[in-house]
Amino acid sequence: MKKSEINSTEIARLAGVSRSTVSRVINNYSNVPAETRDKVLKVIQQYNYFPNVSAQVLAGKRARTIGLFLINQGSVSGDILTNMLIVSVIEHASAHGYYVLTHIIRNAKDTEVIQNVREIFFQRRIDGGIFIGASNREPFIEELVEEGFVIGIVDQELSDHPEPNRIVSKFNNDSGMKQAVAYLAGLGHSQIGVINGDMNRLSGMTKYEGFTTAMGMCGLQVNPDWVLDGDFNETSGYQAIQTLMQKGVALPSAIIAANDSVAFGAIRGLKEHGLRVPDDISVIGFDDHAMSAKHHPALTTIRVDFGDMLKRMTSYLITKIEQNTPDIKEITIDCSLVVRDSCRRI
Repeated sequence: MKKSEINSTEIARLAGVSRSTVSRVINNYSNVPAETRDKVLKVIQQYNYFPNVSAQVLAGKRARTIGLFLINQGSVSGDILTNMLIVSVIEHASAHGYYVLTHIIRNAKDTEVIQNVREIFFQRRIDGGIFIGASNREPFIEELVEEGFVIGIVDQELSDHPEPNRIVSKFNNDSGMKQAVAYLAGLGHSQIGVINGDMNRLSGMTKYEGFTTAMGMCGLQVNPDWVLDGDFNETSGYQAIQTLMQKGVALPSAIIAANDSVAFGAIRGLKEHGLRVPDDISVIGFDDHAMSAKHHPALTTIRVDFGDMLKRMTSYLITKIEQNTPDIKEITIDCSLVVRDSCRRI
């Protein structure tokens, strides 16, 4: 028998004890004589025996694994921010002695894909899960919460009837947009456009709501021609500029992008049309992407501490798993203006 194929029955035979004794040793029960425990452990170490995970789960033990699910239709490998989010969860889960099972959901409406995700939870292959990129009140996630699984959701807010097994995090997008608009207004800009994010997500809605509120507070009008549809990726920023140019309308003096990736795409699109940033149009991003300081021009943006948010999310999730605490957790992340080179005074 290969060492990799050995089971508890064979361990019991080799140690000259019953299978139940092997089980008691593995589970660290106290009612095993020291001599017998040492004899069993010696055989376990000699044959590199590890209990079957499925059997442990059936016995009520945790898998010590959390799931990380990214809902994203685009390329994940090339996005630095997404990679940072993944690494942050893995790093903080590892600090708690947990593994991370990661999965990319390309289409949250694909019934086969969603069924596979559900099976991961119901088979107890993971103890809980974190979702990034989900729409507000995604039906299959709501079902998992209702089933009692511990779920963390990035970019959501608590419902009117919060559940203790749901952990949410949101960003103070209202404050961020107020800072961005106030900064541009202070530089003399009154003609300000916006490239929105995915409006099915909380950040998409709250950033645009924050933008319109901030414009009103500064006594500025929102020009519908300068309100551009987008997503949270670079391609959408580039396409938004193409749409703006095709309209044939007067251009704004400044644009606020839903995030830094969108801003990168917008700047690329502007350059293709012979427009310089910030000489012709100022651009502000949101999030403070890892490449924003190195971009040309260096991007003025609103900084969000994603690392802290995911550290807290991961820690709360594991605490819920291990202690089943009844408290309600909502993480709100503040943001701050970072001034660089992509905006000019007019």
